[in-house]
Order: sequence, then structure tokens, then C-alpha cells
Amino acid sequence: MLRTILRGAAVTAVTVTLAALTVSCGDEGEAGHRPKAASAALAASASAAADQDPPAPPPQPERVRDAFAGLQATLGDSCTPANCAYLLGRVHDELHRVERAMRADPKGPGHFPEPIALIARLDRELGADHGVENLKRHQPAVFGARDEINTWMQDHPDDYR
Repeated sequence: MLRTILRGAAVTAVTVTLAALTVSCGDEGEAGHRPKAASAALAASASAAADQDPPAPPPQPERVRDAFAGLQATLGDSCTPANCAYLLGRVHDELHRVERAMRADPKGPGHFPEPIALIARLDRELGADHGVENLKRHQPAVFGARDEINTWMQDHPDDYR
């Protein structure tokens, strides 16, 4: 979307510049007035610029309470053969969603040292492999990090309510 807006702004700028050059280099007609074609081009490019949507504001970081709600939603699920791969991947993703929200929180990441440290410890244990087999090998650590963060957050209700 931003590329489209920037591209439209660039086209408008080029159009206005070309119209201005046409006016300054073209026939001024009687008494130094602009020819009607140049005036129409300037008016059309100004109208096109006004019709474009203003740039969208940057997205706001996710709130800790919203990210934590996603993590809490995994608490009632169990790792059955039919959904274990999905659940482990989801818990891993929700842990990192919580971490991003905590780091972006106005209170700062120093306000959430224990949860961030738990996720860092899990990441060190998992290494770069976030595949299903590695998550299964480290299933107790994945669920342990989730459960410990849940306990920590329950002890800090002002951070998610």
C-alpha cells in the first residue's frame, strides 16, 4: 500500500514539474498569461494529488495482554497424536508473540525480565531448528516455558488486564 502511495506521489510530482516546465517554456499568449492547456494540466495534477489517500499511520505494537491471551488459549490443549505438531508450533509462536509485545511495551523489556529470559533459554535449547521434530524433542521445555510465563503473568495482573 505504501509503495502505491509513494508511486502515486512521484507520478504527481513529475506531472506537476512537466506542466510547470511547459508553462515556463511554452507560448505565454497575450499579456503573459498561461495557455489554457498548461493551466488545465496543473489543475488536473493538483486534483489527482488531492484524491490520494494520506499515508497510513505505522501499525501499533501488539499489547501484552492480547499476546498473553493467545498464549493462555493453549493451556487447555494437550499434545495428542492428531494435533501435537500443531500445538507445539502454536505454543512456540505464541511465546514469541508475547516476547515481541513485551519488548515493545511502553514499560520496556526490563519490566518483563523473567518471561523474556525464559523464552531466551528456550531459544538456546532449541537452537535454530524450529521444526516439528525438534519441538517434539524439547516438548517439556516448550510447555514448561509456557506454564512458567503463565504463572509469572498471573502474579503480575496489572500487566495484562
